Amino acid sequence: MQQFGKYQKLSPLAHDAVQWRAGFWGDLHALCRDTVLPSMRNALNDDNNGAHFSNFYLAAGLRQGERIGTHWSDGDCYKWMEAMSHMYGATQDQAILDELDSLIEVIAQAQQANGYISTNIQLSAELQPWHNLRWHELYNMGHLLTAATVHHRITGQRNFLQVAINLGDHLCETFVPCPPELAHFGFNPSNTMGAVDLYRATGDERYLRLAQTFVDMRGSQPGGGDLNQTLVALREETRAVGHAVTAGYLYCGATDVVAETGDQELLAGLQRIWEDAIHRKMYITGGTSAQHHGASQRPEFGGAATEVHEAWGHEYSLPNATAYNETCANIANAMWNWRLLNLSGAAKYSDIVELVLYNSMLSSMSLDGLNFCYTNPLRWYGAEHELLSQDRYQRWYTLFCYCCPPNTARTIALLHNWVYSQSDEGLWIHLYGSNSVNTSLADGSAFALTQQTDYPWDDVVRITIDQAPDNPVALRLRIPGWTSEAALRCNGERLALPLSPGSYAAVERVWQAGDTLELHLPMRPRLIKAHPKAEEIRNHIAVMRGPLVYCLEGVDLPDDASILDVYAPDDMGLRAEKTDQLGGVTILRGRALRVAESDNGALYQEAGGEQVEPLDITLIPYYAWNNRGVNEMTVWLPRRY
Repeated sequence: MQQFGKYQKLSPLAHDAVQWRAGFWGDLHALCRDTVLPSMRNALNDDNNGAHFSNFYLAAGLRQGERIGTHWSDGDCYKWMEAMSHMYGATQDQAILDELDSLIEVIAQAQQANGYISTNIQLSAELQPWHNLRWHELYNMGHLLTAATVHHRITGQRNFLQVAINLGDHLCETFVPCPPELAHFGFNPSNTMGAVDLYRATGDERYLRLAQTFVDMRGSQPGGGDLNQTLVALREETRAVGHAVTAGYLYCGATDVVAETGDQELLAGLQRIWEDAIHRKMYITGGTSAQHHGASQRPEFGGAATEVHEAWGHEYSLPNATAYNETCANIANAMWNWRLLNLSGAAKYSDIVELVLYNSMLSSMSLDGLNFCYTNPLRWYGAEHELLSQDRYQRWYTLFCYCCPPNTARTIALLHNWVYSQSDEGLWIHLYGSNSVNTSLADGSAFALTQQTDYPWDDVVRITIDQAPDNPVALRLRIPGWTSEAALRCNGERLALPLSPGSYAAVERVWQAGDTLELHLPMRPRLIKAHPKAEEIRNHIAVMRGPLVYCLEGVDLPDDASILDVYAPDDMGLRAEKTDQLGGVTILRGRALRVAESDNGALYQEAGGEQVEPLDITLIPYYAWNNRGVNEMTVWLPRRY
């Protein structure tokens, strides 16, 4: 069956078309294979963890004992299984397939005869299906649908897919009639994406109708709220509001519906939300949730404020130390922009995908792949930091809310599928990293190339053609929005093509094996300022190099200095230096100012009299912070003219 939308401009390549080589993402993929996924398997069998495999065995009647974990435990286990399916596709490791088959057999036995499966309800004498959206049934079920269809696509087997079909039939019976009492049902709605995935895997139109129903029910009845985006019908919405994970998953599912139906009214609503989300509410790292806890004020609906948590903030409200930026919300931002990219072919979406991947997604995992964080703030006060919900001083191995680690793992495991797309206009290159691709183009002709690069540390991407047809083929290379100095050479000769930032440059010719393209993306350090309405970071600067956001970590300062002492002049003299630190990152060295201020404990003091002296500083990639013990960190530095 089809694996992409009827109304998409771009389509993905086959799951096995791309193979990573050594390099930034190739090394991370190997880490995911060898360390992250095996360690995560152990965590999912650890009784201290909030997500646990044992619940499936209990529901199947294969074990005795008490249920462990959260209401959303099942969904987090399915995400790990999805990651393992992607890893099987890359490695063809029979041990992975055997382990998945064993788990699928248990899940099939745990499923009820009517197709229902959510072990938190099944193993409770008090809880009944479809009574409380916070019980996360649709979250669990949506991740099952996606994991099962990925498994089917990669392995060709139907054992997991049949579980998904049984579940899909139950969901159709329950929701397609649109019962009013379920109009606002569902939290973290992975179910819409899952329903479209099931439609694509089976071709059964009922599952697409189910996905449309999930979208249409939002805001269709009085009594909804912003927390789970049910106050306003999605086609009428103008803002990104509420819980940032439920929002991101909803927008992803709705975009999938657009890709299959061409619903322009729904697309217009999503585009309005995107403008608000990206241009007024997104962090420089691609993070999306400013608020741990807060209120959503909607004056256009009478001014009533409703409680929200883990949520988008108000326009231009981007606090640093209290930023929530849940890893799952950041990844959902990338997932949504990936879908919009394939719908439109617009590079502004692939720029956001790249931003999230290198910053607020990757910052969630320790460099050794063993420990994680839930929140991703932009300033940290070390051991004196006031912890809010889900904050921790150091990364953890297990946690009550374990949704983020398997989300990170599956993103790394599937990322080779995001590097390229194809269309009648040629082969599109969205992300840069050392890899090889062997695919069939839209006309059926074989095409193969190899990328060689040390991106994002180095600014040269070398592409070698390995196989090409006798007719012209266009390669469409993304020119990132962060560069204004790109250059492109073919077989050593500079091409006179428009290389506009935030666009795709098309190189069309009859290719020969051995032809080369060299894309130069100069990576000078850039000082970034925020919109003047962003009060928390007004008169501050952040530093980026290429797609990477940099930060200052306290361990790199003198023992008697704090991040609060450091001010940034406009001329910091920043220079890049490749090191062996932190897994071999490129650091930035430069000169800032140390402003010594008396701290008498007073909230307010008379200005003046501060001692100013130069201070040598070292900046590291933001994703690499919190790997050297508990210490301070900041992305934004106050600017001193």
